[in-house]
Amino acid sequence: MFIVSSSLESPEYVKELIKKTRKLTDKPFGIGVILAFPHKENIKAILEEKVAVLQLYWGECSKELLVEAHNAGVKVVPQVGSFEEAEKAINMGVDAIIVQGREAGGHVIGQDALVSLLPRVVDLVGDHDIPVIAAGAIVDARGYVAALALGAKGICMGTRFLATHESYAHPMYKQKLIELDTTEYTDVFGRARWPGAPHRVLQTPFFCDWKSLPAQENESNQPIIGRSIIHGVEKEIRRFAGTVPNPTTTAEVVAAV
Repeated sequence: MFIVSSSLESPEYVKELIKKTRKLTDKPFGIGVILAFPHKENIKAILEEKVAVLQLYWGECSKELLVEAHNAGVKVVPQVGSFEEAEKAINMGVDAIIVQGREAGGHVIGQDALVSLLPRVVDLVGDHDIPVIAAGAIVDARGYVAALALGAKGICMGTRFLATHESYAHPMYKQKLIELDTTEYTDVFGRARWPGAPHRVLQTPFFCDWKSLPAQENESNQPIIGRSIIHGVEKEIRRFAGTVPNPTTTAEVVAAV
């Protein structure tokens, strides 16, 4: 199981999240950190708390960080979207690799389909004792078996769990996930906050109306359409921000997703 660190430098929040998780389970768990955002203090907090796994995404793991994590007894598992990224991670000596295909939901770092990238990374790992984990459009037992057939030792799923009772997503968002079955790869949302980070979204009527948004436009000059409490802080939500609605989300942002 993985939980996600704040995309803000908030080590106190991260430590509180770890403590709450430990009250809920006695099993090992990991924390995912996006390296594209400020993260040094959060990672420091994670290593101090000696969480089982540090999962890294959207950035290159340094040798210094790897050594620091191992010295704290924390395993490091990067998520990669290309053969080149996988090669660097293997040479670095990471503990496992998550291979993400272009079919994945949310932000997608690579351009290769999982079915083509996964076996190449498995072959690259060879005799190294580095498990390869598959991610991207795996939603059931058939996908799991297919990933194993391509050489993966396990799978990583995210979107599949968004509509569960335990998920903190907004009820309307959960319903849309169930009702809609068509997605599209786009960079319309979150261009200002996270440039160069396209992602896969549901083809809602809103998206279909705006998917040809001019490249120079982004959420920074758009109207505020709602508010949401994220990591304990109330945030204004602007059109095209791409913020996933949670139960605290108010106003028009839910209808706009």
